[in-house]
Amino acid sequence: MRQKMNNISDSYYDEDGVHEECGVFGVYDLDGGDVASTIYYGLFALQHRGQESCGIAVSDTNGPKGKVLSHKDMGLVNEVFTPEDLEKLKGNIGVGHVRYSTAGSSTRENAQPLVLNYVKGTLAMAHNGNLINAVDLREELSYTGAIFQTTIDSEVIAYHIARERLNTSSVEKAVASAMKKIVGAYSLIVLSPRKMIGARDPFGFKPLCIGKRDNTYVMSSETCALDAVGAEFVRDVLPGEIVTITADGRIESDTSMCQPVHKKCIFEYIYFARPDSHIDGIGVYMSRIMAGRLLAKSHPVDADLVVGVPESGNVAAMGYALESGIPYGMAFIKNSYVGRTFIKPKQAQRESSVKIKLNVLTEAVKDKRVIMIDDSIVRGTTSARIVKMLKDAGAKEVHVRISSPPFLYPCYFGTDIPSSDQLIASTHTVDQICEYIGADSLGYIDVNDLKHMVEERCDFCDACFTGNYPITPPDKDIRGEHE
Repeated sequence: MRQKMNNISDSYYDEDGVHEECGVFGVYDLDGGDVASTIYYGLFALQHRGQESCGIAVSDTNGPKGKVLSHKDMGLVNEVFTPEDLEKLKGNIGVGHVRYSTAGSSTRENAQPLVLNYVKGTLAMAHNGNLINAVDLREELSYTGAIFQTTIDSEVIAYHIARERLNTSSVEKAVASAMKKIVGAYSLIVLSPRKMIGARDPFGFKPLCIGKRDNTYVMSSETCALDAVGAEFVRDVLPGEIVTITADGRIESDTSMCQPVHKKCIFEYIYFARPDSHIDGIGVYMSRIMAGRLLAKSHPVDADLVVGVPESGNVAAMGYALESGIPYGMAFIKNSYVGRTFIKPKQAQRESSVKIKLNVLTEAVKDKRVIMIDDSIVRGTTSARIVKMLKDAGAKEVHVRISSPPFLYPCYFGTDIPSSDQLIASTHTVDQICEYIGADSLGYIDVNDLKHMVEERCDFCDACFTGNYPITPPDKDIRGEHE
């Protein structure tokens, strides 16, 4: 069982950053070319969004209707797919997925995309997000004869789309009908035999965008993956919108589920998205620069060097340095081949990950007063170890600055922020956290400053900081797959 935060011990170790979401990537080559390799490179660019499992499903729109070829497994994109695997995936329309399990255990069966055979044919689907009412919907489906092969929310969505398709004239209308029943966070890419459909929940929690390369359409969680495959950004899918790419190259739009209230996940800008992505028209890089500037204004300190904890803290550290005039430097060498080790779901895989992942440049920090910027503190254990590493390397002082407010509440919308009793900020004051992690001072960005990160152009969800959930959370926390 997870240890209560009011009894924190260094013997309990979990990575001190928020856990990932998932990434989705779809391609439709209207000229008939195979798309598996393009999806592969798109998923490679989205690897930061999930490292547990990945998969690709493709179909040939000119071949046998309903025939879908797929390959998925546990592991990183370059571990799961060989050139031979990609060669076998013949088809000009396809969807891929990288996963971190926010709901459903970490098993091969829960890897996506899901491929569903039903009376109307075959559907392939990739999903990013969490449903609030998944348990109720699953129980309802079970009592009407549904047999589930996975434990993930995505299968509930796929079942509802398939069932609604029996009473509608098209898959996109079935998606719209299913969206009236599902509640929570989701970005979807759905493949029918001749169409690629993208959908985003009405609050817009999760990002989804459209790109185009020659006569090929692309859908992606982030624009950085469009860049990776040479596609030009077309536009973002609107919150609540359903877009359909048809065989004649049209983008059809259904906005019947759109609403004026949006609550996009603020952690896309703080942490999740790659710095070279744009989410809903806002540059992630500049958002993090602004976060660092805001920290420098609200929590100044005399020091010799500003450093970031790679990779997520680096850009905010640059912003702090720009605002404060204190030199920006590099204090850590990151082993790029380890990946984001906190995504590993099993405790035993995390035991020595900090020192495997990071090493301190002694020459850079020795006898210096260091400002260390990171994106978040969850339990505090990793921050404590990194501060200790800096001081062991000779840093005279270590002042920690965090580019998000303190976590006080869990997230139910696809970000694996745990229950409140596991969040150090919910049981400790800032001074107590500072003492626990061994820092000389500690400062968080103010929750009221978050709007300045996104230029006050984005209505965002800050429930993990404020408890102001845009959707009533479930009575029971069922997100226990990592116990």
